[in-house]
Amino acid sequence: MLYQLEGSQAVAKAVALSRPKVICAYPITPQTHIVEGVGDLVRSGELSDCEFINVESEMAALSVAIGSQAAGVRSYTATSSQGLLYMMEAVYNAAGLELPIVMTLGNRTIGSPINIWNDHSDAMSARDAGWIMLFAETNQEAFDLHIQAFKIAEKVRCPVMVCVDGFILTHAYEQVDIPSQEEVDEFLPPYKAEHMELNPDNPMAIGTMVSPEYFMEVRNLAHRRQIDSLETIRCVGESFLKKFGRDSGGLLRKYCVEGAKTVIVTLGSAAGTIKDATDELNSEGGKFGVVSLISYRPFPADAICDALKNAKRVIVVEKALAVGIGGILSQEIELALKNHNIEVISVVAGLGGRNITKTLLKECFKKENHEKTTFLGLKEDIITREYKKITCGGCHG
Repeated sequence: MLYQLEGSQAVAKAVALSRPKVICAYPITPQTHIVEGVGDLVRSGELSDCEFINVESEMAALSVAIGSQAAGVRSYTATSSQGLLYMMEAVYNAAGLELPIVMTLGNRTIGSPINIWNDHSDAMSARDAGWIMLFAETNQEAFDLHIQAFKIAEKVRCPVMVCVDGFILTHAYEQVDIPSQEEVDEFLPPYKAEHMELNPDNPMAIGTMVSPEYFMEVRNLAHRRQIDSLETIRCVGESFLKKFGRDSGGLLRKYCVEGAKTVIVTLGSAAGTIKDATDELNSEGGKFGVVSLISYRPFPADAICDALKNAKRVIVVEKALAVGIGGILSQEIELALKNHNIEVISVVAGLGGRNITKTLLKECFKKENHEKTTFLGLKEDIITREYKKITCGGCHG
């Protein structure tokens, strides 16, 4: 059934339909409406047989989820930005313990300076933690990916982070198709903790110290499990399409790529504006396409190569910056294309919630010569003025 919903409420509905037994909640903008939403559903009885636990911090939120998931029940939490950094020790622990927790990350920049608006700085800080990371382009995708996330996590014994752009999606109202509980139950059966379930009648130790003799093997197995999960993500996306009629999962989505000379690669909600910009350029005789990544971790290198193999130029529009080196996603795209003679350009955009407009995108895409890293819409006069202040003292050897 179709509803006009705020993105956060759509995510809350998806979580409730997935029937978690434990939800751990601590508020931080812009994900607060999500845990408030599932809290309302628990209180009203729409989500029954679920313990909603208010905790004292983000670290506690994921720590409680680790404990409940290890005890054998489906568990969920959500966070954003500095909240993710605060729980980072537990983020690594959840992956190392092979616990299929699902967590929403309402993407928001990381300070300093303080900024509460959207970019992907928080997600990039966790890219090596061992979680599967899925990015939603729309609120419908955000809803659909959460239901798939529980199934993926439980199939491959790996936690899943569903990344939803803060404010742009979490606080935006869009039409969302919500299936019935019976339909979701058919797609996502009850959780059975076949791998690990803490039980006083069958004592076991988890999370024990691993010596140098075996630590590399443990990490290698985690890496293999992630790589193997690429096929699971693809298959779950296909089964979701067959069941619900929406192509909302899988590894990536191609748009007008056939015959395109320039292909733009991106993550998350920016794909919509980028598609509009390329449509206008193509109507003027251009040859532009778009690849929107859904699975960022594991990184679908083979699927990316296949999608981009005929391009002459790849422009990566990314909402994150590795200070001192440049774009993050572009480096990974370039590595995936190392055996192809394709130019890869990094366009850093939308940092701290800066608007990404069609006008700026079209100017950027039409430009023939780019610096290796371009900052979309950068105020050059401010940079020139402030950089002079930094360098006026000369070299202090």
